[in-house]
Amino acid sequence: MKKKLGLQAVRASLLSALFVSGAVLGSGSGIAAEPAADRTAGFSRAEIETIVRDYLIANPEIMLEVQDALEARQRDQQQLAQIETIRAAGDDIFNSAHDGVYGNPDGKYTLVEFFDYNCGYCKRAMADMLEMTKANPNVRFVLKEFPILGPDSQRAHIVGQAFQHLMPEQYGEFHIRLMGAAGRATEESAIKVALSLGADEARLREEMKDPKIADVFNRTYEIANKLGITGTPSYVVGEEVVFGALGRDVLEQKVANLEQCGKATC
Repeated sequence: MKKKLGLQAVRASLLSALFVSGAVLGSGSGIAAEPAADRTAGFSRAEIETIVRDYLIANPEIMLEVQDALEARQRDQQQLAQIETIRAAGDDIFNSAHDGVYGNPDGKYTLVEFFDYNCGYCKRAMADMLEMTKANPNVRFVLKEFPILGPDSQRAHIVGQAFQHLMPEQYGEFHIRLMGAAGRATEESAIKVALSLGADEARLREEMKDPKIADVFNRTYEIANKLGITGTPSYVVGEEVVFGALGRDVLEQKVANLEQCGKATC
């Protein structure tokens, strides 16, 4: 569904566009088209606004055209900002020592997933990751913990980070078990999974107190904010951000595009 633009934003954009195009005073006003500097001479603000209003009432479809143009510009600006962020923070996004990796650690094609253990869509999307890494040995998933769904999520992810620091080679299995578990992920359920994989409880609880874990999350929040990521799952593929659990086919096409043209969208 399209977002509705504010009246002031639409009016300001239209006022500029209409005078530049000559549409306002050259259509329906009885005044011949003249240079822009002359056309507005002698008109008060109220008169100009009346002309704009009358024009819009007579040609309401232009509102949709302006809305589409503004949204397209916003998308372009967002994409440019995302590319700048990905280039500037590439190591933190693709190669952070604090992130788990699933699939071939040396895989040629990387998908970075921002996830929350209590995200229902992330649970469904896990199957995409498992199937893709099984089918394509050149694919690696970077698992970027992004707890945004409340205190339970935050505490569960603290356990996840502590486990990743202590037993990074087992983190992939930890991720699968906790993400696939029934019910809500909590500190207790995350610790239970960690212990089932051989973690020492005393060491794990001590690692959970490390203030560096908060630093890791804060850096992830900072990157996500710059990328426009506000929900999970979201992915970074090449220099593109992909929002939502769009399914294996979409992600595989992104990988195929990387192979074909070096970009997620050719």
